[in-house]
Amino acid sequence: MQTDKIQKAKYRRNWRSRKSVFGTTERPRLVVFRSGRHIYAQIIDDQAGLTLAASSSMAKGLRGSVKYGGNKQAAETVGAALAKQATEVGIKAVCFDRNGYKYHGRVKALADAARKAGLAF
Repeated sequence: MQTDKIQKAKYRRNWRSRKSVFGTTERPRLVVFRSGRHIYAQIIDDQAGLTLAASSSMAKGLRGSVKYGGNKQAAETVGAALAKQATEVGIKAVCFDRNGYKYHGRVKALADAARKAGLAF
């Protein structure tokens, strides 16, 4: 019973932040998901329904440089790697979808690292 309440609250928080963010071809959406052990980020074109770039603390290229995926250092590494992939694909600007999480801690670290690596949002 309690788990159901928690899941519904998470869904409401996600929808509240998601209803105003929509990824287009010119400005796709950067969405963040975090779990207890890892952090994941994708750049999505909602018009076409495509994932243009993705990175996570479990990605093959980052496994050696990330000891533990549930901290700020891992989030910074993922953000920088995602920005690098995005610039290779030709994406310069995105709209940020925090996915119902507070803009604090790991989510903020990922966003700041992506900005520092060249993404505009």
